[in-house]
Amino acid sequence: MAELNTKYLGLSLSNPVVIGSSGLTGTVKEIVELAENGAGAVVLKSIFEEQIMLEADYRMKKAEEDGLLYTEYSETLDYIDVHIKEKELGSYLEMIRETKNKVMIPVIASVNAVSSLEWISFAKQIEDAGADALELNIFVMPFNMDKSCTDNEETYYNVLKKIKSVVNIPVSVKISPYFSNLGRVIMNLEKNGADGVVMFNRFSSPDIDINEMKVTHAERLSHANEMYNTLRWVAIMANRVKIDLAASTGIHDGEAVVKQLLAGATVTQVTSAIYKHGAGYIPTILNFVKDWMDEHGFNYIDQFRGRLSQSASQNPEAYERVQFMKYFSEIK
Repeated sequence: MAELNTKYLGLSLSNPVVIGSSGLTGTVKEIVELAENGAGAVVLKSIFEEQIMLEADYRMKKAEEDGLLYTEYSETLDYIDVHIKEKELGSYLEMIRETKNKVMIPVIASVNAVSSLEWISFAKQIEDAGADALELNIFVMPFNMDKSCTDNEETYYNVLKKIKSVVNIPVSVKISPYFSNLGRVIMNLEKNGADGVVMFNRFSSPDIDINEMKVTHAERLSHANEMYNTLRWVAIMANRVKIDLAASTGIHDGEAVVKQLLAGATVTQVTSAIYKHGAGYIPTILNFVKDWMDEHGFNYIDQFRGRLSQSASQNPEAYERVQFMKYFSEIK
């Protein structure tokens, strides 16, 4: 009988299906439902540094418009700024405490950071509230043409190092695939103290409504065919780094979970599939994995994890982009 128990960030999970940070994990009630349906762990909906900053900015502009703010009274500015941060963080900390009282599965907090200014104190409070681990969701959009690739990468390392200096819980970093040398960045995250890397972040993308002539948002949920870039990089990095690798984006069923584990993933983060099918879909995913393991004679995940990583595969070049034209040329 197949056993799905595994470890992620040093935490014991009943299975490798982790519900990713999203609206699905934004309330205690929803998290309880996910846990009852078999989720191995949950990553809480992110607390956004940028959102807090924008809210504080809006409040200050509103106060100024209403004649309640005078620029020479810096105490008023400080009060609004501190009040907003304390309110947002206080609500987040309370959700962590309440969630930990209601579920037995690991609860991973998530911070969406664009700087290292505030998150040192925030991270410590998140740890004190009872979070089992912390996922840093960092993304620096490369719009500033005055900054080099190295400058942008340093932001990731600086945030990570400062967070690691104040917390004892495991810290993972959720990244995008948009680096000039992605493999080296992952290796450097390991060197700077990351306990794990989540590949990859999925961003809101713009679209254009040609009838209304306006910019809109593209579809927010992922598609199953989006998993292949993640699969490639999980397979390439497996056995090249010792930290845990969480596969994310485009994982919609049990078959995708098995593929990512074969490539070398420690766990898989599932989100869009749960949006589409509900928490009751988790057992369907897990049953597929169990049945596949039984069919192939595997009792434990570690018996096949990474068996088809690039370093272990008999066809390692299949993971390299340079081979694409070879396969494309064979299409008639």
